[in-house]
Amino acid sequence: MTGAAAVLVAAPASGQGKTTVASALARLHARRGARVCAFKCGPDFLDPRWLALGSGAAVDSLDLWINGEADCARRLARAAQDADLVIVEGVMGLFDGQPSAADLAQRFALPVLAVIDASAMAGTFGAVAHGLRTWRERLPWAGVLANRVAGERHASMLRDAVGADAGWLGHLPRSDEVRLPERHLGLTMPAEQSDALQRLDAAADLLATTPLGQRALGDWPRWTAPVVPPAAPAARTLEGRRIAVACDPAFAFIYPANIELLRAMGAEIIFFSPLAGDALPACDALWLPGGYPELHAEPLAAHTKLRRQIHEHLQAGRPLWAECGGMMALADTLIDAQGRAHAMWGLLPGTVTLGRTLAALGPQQWRVGSDGLRGHTFHWSRFETPLSPATWTEASPATAAAAGEGEPLYHQGSLRAGWFHPWFASSPALTAMLFGGNRQ
Repeated sequence: MTGAAAVLVAAPASGQGKTTVASALARLHARRGARVCAFKCGPDFLDPRWLALGSGAAVDSLDLWINGEADCARRLARAAQDADLVIVEGVMGLFDGQPSAADLAQRFALPVLAVIDASAMAGTFGAVAHGLRTWRERLPWAGVLANRVAGERHASMLRDAVGADAGWLGHLPRSDEVRLPERHLGLTMPAEQSDALQRLDAAADLLATTPLGQRALGDWPRWTAPVVPPAAPAARTLEGRRIAVACDPAFAFIYPANIELLRAMGAEIIFFSPLAGDALPACDALWLPGGYPELHAEPLAAHTKLRRQIHEHLQAGRPLWAECGGMMALADTLIDAQGRAHAMWGLLPGTVTLGRTLAALGPQQWRVGSDGLRGHTFHWSRFETPLSPATWTEASPATAAAAGEGEPLYHQGSLRAGWFHPWFASSPALTAMLFGGNRQ
């Protein structure tokens, strides 16, 4: 076999089983000895954990606006050189969002595998599959897979409903053994599930019985990967700086690509776990990423030694970037889903309250002059504070009408904080500024 096979796993809506199928497909071929490289379309910290468990490799996000087209192309080109199979999991429905998974599929000729939850339909399955395949002209197409099917008779009805052009690739039965557990921000993380790999193996075993799973990679259509010039080396604007990064279930929302870039810029990365009671490592800058502080408020609040060390870090004028959950841990008070108030680290005045509905979602950009650091926001919590924002992010031009105003960014001494999750490669210069480096 020469060249990589590729597929973009999409669906008509969220909750159809894209992550289960994409992760199981990765696991199935990785078990067979193939080199699998997986990506997630759009910003996401949770689905990539399952894709990484299935593929055995780190997972990057691909977003034509947040990353930019050139960055997406370089990551796909590198994957094509290293892998036998490239899997991209879509986001929401196939045509949802601007840009959408369909936009990514068309731009990079990624054949679309449509996963459709067929649990409450029969003949209509054919109409949904037909609509996904034909709604946009010249959309690359791989086929359709029915999910959560009641039995063989149901599967036969679904297969009969789709035309020959739809590319029937089989079905997966309804099964609690392969369902991935969820909570308020999406899927739980595999590290929190003792049976995470068993669930993927069970799903891979089921997928192996389908036409999709029985097709050898050598029989897949060859994918034409993007041809791109090599990227210029990152400016060493963080040369010699030690950046401490909180990393545990309370501070888990970290893009591997962000760590990769910080290292390429010359930084030394030191991970530590506040939940494990770790002290703040000796460092020049500190990053508190997003995550689930609301699920771990009690042990975080009890870590008063770390609170004192972060206070001393700020008193010394050293930079701290706290994003989303990291900002929540710095507040005076955190009110969790049960209405319990926790006295947190008290380095940002105000109260964070976990809501019952989504507070904000969408692509965002932090602009400084003509430069912009792109990323996204996604949170259920609200922060009531007497602090005035130093500035605001702004929604992407394509989503501004739906997303509304941007998110506040707070700047207090050497502390910067906000709900915003940046993709560092979109502006290495502003990234360097976050961590006290030289902005070039």
